[in-house]
Amino acid sequence: MSKPILITVGPGTSKVNKTGAWRTLMPVFKHDKCNDCRICVTVCPDACIFGQNNVYNANLDYCKGCGICAHECPVDDIEMVLEAK
Repeated sequence: MSKPILITVGPGTSKVNKTGAWRTLMPVFKHDKCNDCRICVTVCPDACIFGQNNVYNANLDYCKGCGICAHECPVDDIEMVLEAK
């Protein structure tokens, strides 16, 4: 019996390999209730959320649309919407 071939990638490889092309939902930052807690920046597994002073956005070239940022936002300032391509 042959062993399966496992392929792994190191941390941070999404910064080299754009991953946003297969996303179906995308985060929309409303910017009206943000309290600058930066939880969205902290919990994003792809480190693609950026901003300051209550104005944050996601780099959609790397965002996979997982929705963790929207789920964890304590003031519901991020909405996941269906992306039209």
